[in-house]
Amino acid sequence: MHGIVAGWPKVLLRLEGLAVLIAASMIYARQGESWWLYAALFFVPDLSMIGYVAGPRTGAALYNLAHWYVLPLACLVWGASGHGPLALTAGLVWAAHIGFDRSLGYGLKYAGGFGISHLGQMGKAHAKTS
Repeated sequence: MHGIVAGWPKVLLRLEGLAVLIAASMIYARQGESWWLYAALFFVPDLSMIGYVAGPRTGAALYNLAHWYVLPLACLVWGASGHGPLALTAGLVWAAHIGFDRSLGYGLKYAGGFGISHLGQMGKAHAKTS
């Protein structure tokens, strides 16, 4: 499959995800927000997997939209500019979630199925090619 990262670039992308998780979580901690709120929001982006009910193309599109760093960064910019402290909180948790997923090897999805991402193939998709 074209577009799948391997070798050291894959390791670096996973470490980058870990760095985002740590940085966003540390900034969140300095904001003094509730850790219950962090826990409640952390897996909200995974609700995008519901899109797979409509098929792999729709599922991948919704999953990728919810796991694309640009949207939480927009929340961070909006919140940091004083327009909404809740946007800052949501952006930090959202970025932390994406970093967590990337550090575990869950990348942006291809329409071929949930297990096929830019960071490699996982689960059943990986077993088919092994």
